[in-house]
Amino acid sequence: MTELAVFDMAGTTIEEHGAVYAALRHSVEHHGVPVDAEDLQTWMGTDKREAMHALIRLGGGSPTPELVEESYEVFSARLRALYAETPPIPLPGVAAALAALRAGGVRVALTTGFSDDVAEPLLASLGWSAEPGGSLDAVVTSDAVPRGRPAPYMIHRAMERTGVLDVRKVLVAGDTAVDLLAGTNAGAGEVIGVLTGGVPREVLEKEPHTRILASVAEVPEVVLAGA
Repeated sequence: MTELAVFDMAGTTIEEHGAVYAALRHSVEHHGVPVDAEDLQTWMGTDKREAMHALIRLGGGSPTPELVEESYEVFSARLRALYAETPPIPLPGVAAALAALRAGGVRVALTTGFSDDVAEPLLASLGWSAEPGGSLDAVVTSDAVPRGRPAPYMIHRAMERTGVLDVRKVLVAGDTAVDLLAGTNAGAGEVIGVLTGGVPREVLEKEPHTRILASVAEVPEVVLAGA
């Protein structure tokens, strides 16, 4: 029996129209450092400061703490502007899937490589909350842990916040390779790749996983029907 379902945000449960990719690329190229598309895909889903550090280094720049912090400020401003132009929305069927899981006794948590200052307004715009009476049981941002994905810490923190003790009863789903690695590193019983974020199936299939689904919308059938 799955007791906790842990989902990534952007690209997994939320359609944000590629804004994170665009803002992350912009934050690095703003400083004259080129960003390779494959490197960008590799670092999607990770803590954004860690991603900037890596992308600046891979592009031939020098990722000093000051440059990374300045890049993060550029990223945050660009992302807010893109979200204002094209507001994020739940991916099709996701809101109903989260509600069905909770109605079936499965706790639901979201994890993200965003910091609190980015994640909280985004969730508020959707009306999603982990407050009492809200639509979620926990939200874990990169601010809550010492390392982002592929480290397992956000998943384990979600377990702490929801009172789940057995990692074998945890389902993790995400749209990037690091989502699958984090779920595997956490020891989750189900590690599911979803195809809603634009990462090709063949890329996800190279990483450890238990199954690949088209969308989080299909997860309740897997969990509640014992598929």
